[in-house]
Amino acid sequence: MKALQEALAKFGRPEIFNTDQGSQFSSDDWIKVLVVACVAIGMNHNGRRIDNAFIERLWRCVRYEEVYQHAYSNGTEARTALTRYFSSYNARRSHHALEYRRPDDVYFESLANSTPIAA
Repeated sequence: MKALQEALAKFGRPEIFNTDQGSQFSSDDWIKVLVVACVAIGMNHNGRRIDNAFIERLWRCVRYEEVYQHAYSNGTEARTALTRYFSSYNARRSHHALEYRRPDDVYFESLANSTPIAA
């Protein structure tokens, strides 16, 4: 609960907060904090493992391709290395699930197609 309150105070109110249905995320106290902050609540359906498949795959890659390969001296070093990893993952690496396109290309293409250009 304290971490949720701290995150809201530090980073502001997200439009939606999506979690699984674990008891820590469905407790009355947790829900109340989000409702008071006017945050929409999204929860994956119980038993729908596909909901988390993509994010689980990403974190598997992060762990095996970056984290387990290095012994970071401190949090700053880990943050720098992970920033570099995600930059490469999104901007230079093609992905099978995206028809061998790069995530950044897919994302920015979708923005260009959905955002009207100001005259």
